[in-house]
Amino acid sequence: MGENRSAVIEFILLGFQTRKEMEILLFVAFLLMYGTSLIGNSLITILVWTDPRLHSPMYFFVANLSFLEITITSTVIPKMLSNTFSPTKAISLVGCLSQSFFYFLLGSTEFFILAVMSFDRYVAICNPLRYSTIMSGQVCLELLLGCYVGAFLVILMPTVMTTGLPFCGPNVIDHFFCDSVPVLKLACADMTLAELVDFGTSVILLLGSLLWTVTSYAFILATILGIPLAQGRQKAFSTCVSHITAVSLYYGSSIFIYVRPRKGHILDFNKVATVLNTIVTPMLNPFIYSLRNEKVKESLRDALKKHLNVSKS
Repeated sequence: MGENRSAVIEFILLGFQTRKEMEILLFVAFLLMYGTSLIGNSLITILVWTDPRLHSPMYFFVANLSFLEITITSTVIPKMLSNTFSPTKAISLVGCLSQSFFYFLLGSTEFFILAVMSFDRYVAICNPLRYSTIMSGQVCLELLLGCYVGAFLVILMPTVMTTGLPFCGPNVIDHFFCDSVPVLKLACADMTLAELVDFGTSVILLLGSLLWTVTSYAFILATILGIPLAQGRQKAFSTCVSHITAVSLYYGSSIFIYVRPRKGHILDFNKVATVLNTIVTPMLNPFIYSLRNEKVKESLRDALKKHLNVSKS
């Protein structure tokens, strides 16, 4: 068994397996989207950090969501881009397992934060007079810490099981990063328990946090429908639109990829869904939370004016 464990020291990431011309086109497209994601999410994080008008629980969690977008995409995309022109398209065993660990740790944290953000909107709309008391700065920090700790505990068992698996060949991963399903398929052992744990973890994480979010919005909807004036209902609902849009994008692709029986997985469709999850949605995140939000747009305009005035002087 010891020899088997050391047989594979690296994996080959096949990526999209297209013609060279298409690979170059995808490289340019992904590089532009990655750059847009980095700039946009960094800008949101800096604005929330520096502008006192955005020092509220909602924007605190938006900034942390943007930070997670930066780290998640940076865990996957640079290696994918570098492999485009690599003759071997290789990643070390340690690098592969590390990439998988951080991707799922940060991704799981993201879903917990989305659930916390729905609770924040519930308190703001259903208990507005107690909002500042319930969502105090200390509570927000504790909730954020809870998201990271909860994510770590959720992925701990599947991570330990995957790390202890023997890999003795083949070593070709039909994906552009070390996702859990294609990695488990390469292990030289009975994968029944490991796949069951991996699937069960995905169900608990995704459907559990989604249930919390849906429940929060059920109470929010009931409260909004009880508001007598149409203008008041529209104002209350508009504060939730950005979050609902983000939730739909995140959960839609992730449930398609991970909350399905492992047999019959169509990897090409999984790759497309993962592109949506790891590249497209993080790129759209700043637009979702800025273009529909007057405070963020005002903060951005003021920051640009201040920068221009400093440049002129």
